Amino acid sequence: MKAVVFLADGFEECEALIVVDILRRAGIETVTASIMGRLEVDSSRHIRVMADTLAEDVDFGPVDQIVLPGGKLGTENLSKNGIVKEQCRIFAQTKYLAAICAAPSVPAGLGLLEGRKATCHPDFRSKMAGAVYLDKGVVVDGNVITGQGLGVTFAFAFEIVKMLVGEETVRKIKEAICWRE
Repeated sequence: MKAVVFLADGFEECEALIVVDILRRAGIETVTASIMGRLEVDSSRHIRVMADTLAEDVDFGPVDQIVLPGGKLGTENLSKNGIVKEQCRIFAQTKYLAAICAAPSVPAGLGLLEGRKATCHPDFRSKMAGAVYLDKGVVVDGNVITGQGLGVTFAFAFEIVKMLVGEETVRKIKEAICWRE
């Protein structure tokens, strides 16, 4: 299994890095891909993060899952990027797509959540064109996972792992990190 987490200036650092951490613990090859044309990406709290690669250098053929972290500015940057939009269209139809916080508004803006159950940060609910909005922490509809925000990042990451490699791996990770319900 392979996943790509897109990074854009203004991304919410926990929504990206917790997901990367949990996916890697699950044995999922996880790559951070900058859409900024440079490897160094500035997060929403101005923590500079070095991406693994540039989005334009990713071979998406063997990738199973793409992840869009939130953050207001990060989401604005994601929504303007041609690679992100193209891959959202492909992954929403044929593979796995996950987005959290403000970021579900990106596939929604492309019409990809039309009639699908989804969630997002409440401040972005009006940008969920055509989606069946649910006021829940994490929503799974087929091959699409959406999350409300930072507070549900672990649950969001666990759903991705469950979808890609199964519940037993989630159980083992929860035990290893001393997760408490």
